[in-house]
Amino acid sequence: MSVPATTAPAPSMPPSHKSSTVLLWLARLKPDTFTLLLVGTVALASVLPAKGGMIGVANGATDVAVFLLFFLYGARLSREAVIGGLTQWRLHLLVTLCTFVLFPLVGLALKPLVNLYILTPDLYLGVLFLCTLPSTVQSSIAFTSIAGGNVAAAICSASASNLLGMVVTPVLVGLLLSKAGAGFSADALTSVFVQLLLPFVLGQLLRGRIGGWVARNKKVLGPVDRASILLVVYGAFSHAVNEGIWHQLDAASLLKVVLVDGALLALILVITTLVSRRLHLSRPDEIAVVFCGSKKSLVSGIPMANVLFAGHAVGMIVLPLMLFHQIQLMVCAVLARRYAASHPPGYVAAE
Repeated sequence: MSVPATTAPAPSMPPSHKSSTVLLWLARLKPDTFTLLLVGTVALASVLPAKGGMIGVANGATDVAVFLLFFLYGARLSREAVIGGLTQWRLHLLVTLCTFVLFPLVGLALKPLVNLYILTPDLYLGVLFLCTLPSTVQSSIAFTSIAGGNVAAAICSASASNLLGMVVTPVLVGLLLSKAGAGFSADALTSVFVQLLLPFVLGQLLRGRIGGWVARNKKVLGPVDRASILLVVYGAFSHAVNEGIWHQLDAASLLKVVLVDGALLALILVITTLVSRRLHLSRPDEIAVVFCGSKKSLVSGIPMANVLFAGHAVGMIVLPLMLFHQIQLMVCAVLARRYAASHPPGYVAAE
């Protein structure tokens, strides 16, 4: 006599496993070390802003730090990484259009938020500036790798984006600010080329002599990059605090910027995904487009803002970028793992 088969209940997740899963999700949402340092720098500038003669010292140190930052970036950036991937022109063109056309158009479309009192003019200016920036390099490549995408294409696209951004971003800022009704000095463009492009070009010219040394000392020079950005942030927020930024900005305004940044990122992620699939790009190429086309570079953005908006409320202008930086890291970390977990059997990532 046969015994009827019964369906065994699905085993419940052990409490210890549930706890580890919760901890894992919390770890993903934890701000990275650099973001915590940025917050600490803003706090320091809020309590002890540069005043009097220290303002000149801080400005001089900031100029030196920015020069060094872009000089080292020029010495590190491989021209081969950009030239080597030019054959995948559809992918690179799509990333470039998302970065320097789609983002700015969306930024212009957000102008009514000022009239609706959702964003102040300075915060909207910051969002508009954020939309003109190039893509990140390190995080775009890292997330593409985690997701199982085309890493070589990500290297090429992200590097090319930063190279183009040296010229395109200042021009876009001038064009968009005139459209948005904000003033913009042509001298600011000259300042960008002198303070940012010149050291970058010098770094590229000297790459043959110092490129190897820079590559070997990557771990030592990494903190120089971060210290340069922190110094620029301190100077910008010192000026903002002296101008009364915390009397103009409340918790509700901060929340509004977070929501606008989050909505902006979500829109771009959806568009890059849908367009990639509409063009029938391979899955590895789609991943590269999604992660390279949706990012904005904090490393390039803060020094550029410091030069382009000299005399303005730079602290208020870079605030949307600083918040967007953390949002993009948290969202893309989750998205990259979802991509990695959803690959079909036998999937092979492009190298």
